[in-house]
This record gives sequence, structure tokens and C-alpha cells, in this order.
Amino acid sequence: MTLTLPPRTPMAPRGVLQRLRWVVSDTWNVASRDLIHWVRQPVRIFSSVMYPVVSILIFGYVFGNAVMVASGGWNYREFLMPGLFGQSVVLGVGVTLVAIADDTHRGVNSRFRSMPMSGTGFLAGRSAADLLNSTLDIAVLMVCGLAVGWEWRLGFGNVVAAFGLLMLLRFAMIWVGIFLGLVIKPENTSVVWTILLPLTMFSDTFVSPQTMPHWMGVISEWNPLSATVGAIRALFGNPGWGGDSWVAQHSLLMAVVWPVAITAVFWPLAVRRYRSLS
Repeated sequence: MTLTLPPRTPMAPRGVLQRLRWVVSDTWNVASRDLIHWVRQPVRIFSSVMYPVVSILIFGYVFGNAVMVASGGWNYREFLMPGLFGQSVVLGVGVTLVAIADDTHRGVNSRFRSMPMSGTGFLAGRSAADLLNSTLDIAVLMVCGLAVGWEWRLGFGNVVAAFGLLMLLRFAMIWVGIFLGLVIKPENTSVVWTILLPLTMFSDTFVSPQTMPHWMGVISEWNPLSATVGAIRALFGNPGWGGDSWVAQHSLLMAVVWPVAITAVFWPLAVRRYRSLS
């Protein structure tokens, strides 16, 4: 006869400093666990390196010669690279989702909840690991971009600001991935990729929304990915598509508003779902 006990609620330290130390320690433990898994998966490292190479070859050289940049006189790869940075950040949702769904299915998350661990530390650790992985992905992508002639033109400070906007969007996408990973069964995670692909394509990552049908162009302009990509194009000094709508003229503002709004919605949903795991 097997007796199933409900998960034991961890006892949190009472002092503020002790509680903070508890959260930081558990955050590091969870983050280091995910990073160790990443390092011990050569296939994953290989795919992270090959993704930017293949993307630049396909979009930059196969399709790029057939695409005209709206502002004219620019190499298409100058327009393309910020789009690839943004696409890489959004596709990270799938990585987070699959990892969380797999841990939930194998009972790892329930095991964590039965231990005297901080729930905040677990979720923060997952976020820290994914942010570091995305940092490495963007760094590899930048190196590949520099190799094919892409460059930033407005100083290193703007590069740091652009990178901050990318990480802000990635942070928001992490909470989307955590929530969906806690809801979706592992065998159903593949359907997410069919949603992510059009989400990244219905944007200004590869072409101007002005070249699309009107309804699709409106969706593309209001796509959160378009805001971030438009903002970092301006910060890098790379060519944009020159839209005259309100959202196109305020891409920098929307590059902050969209991630904050997404985080405000999905962070509490993810925390609530994690606490309700049986």
C-alpha cells in the first residue's frame, strides 16, 4: 500500500537577510544545475553555434539578394542581423518551455517543492540560467554577423542599450515559457514551435511590414518583436524600414512597454501555477 503525502511547505527563514540569503542560494543552485545540463549536452552546444551560421546563410545569402531595404543603398545583412537577434530571443521561449515541461513530467519540480527550498529561488534560478544561455547565443550571433559585414555604427554605449532591450524581451519570454511549461504536457510541446515561427515571421525581422497585406502589416507593426528589433536597429545605426505609423515611430518606448506588460501578466501566472503543482 502506497501512501501519498501532499508536498511539504518549506519553512522560510524569518529574518530579512536570512530570507534573502536563502533565495540567492537556491537561485544559484537551480541556475548552476541548468548550466551543468547545458554544458553536458554537446548537441545543444552544437545547435547553438550552428543556428546563427545557418540563419545568416539562408536569410542573408539565399533570400537576401531578392530583398530591397526600404531606405535603399544598404546591404541587406545590415537590416537582417537585428532581426536575427530578436528572433533568437523569442525562440528561447521554446527552450524554457521544453525544460520546464520535462522537469514537471519527471517530478523534478514536485521534488523541489517538497524540499526546504524557496519557490522564488527556483523560478529565479531558471530565469538566470536562460538569460545566460541567451547572452551566449547573442554573442555567437554577433560574431557571425561581424564576419559577414554587419557592424554597429553609433558607439559601444548604444550596443549595451540594445543588448539590454534584447535581454528585457528575453526575460519577459522566460515567464511565458515557464507558465506554458507548467501547463503543457511534454508530448504536446512541439505545437509551440508552430506558433513561435509565425510570431517571428509576422514582424519586421526580415522584411518591411509595408510589403505585406494591410491586415498582416498592422499585426507585424504591433508585434512586440517588431518593437525590439526596430529599437535596436536605431541603436546600432542599422537601416530600418521607415514606417510612419505611431508604433513604428515609438519603437524604443514600445520595446520597454511590451516586455514589462508581458512580464506583469505571465510572472504571477507562472508563480501561481508553480505553487499549485500537486
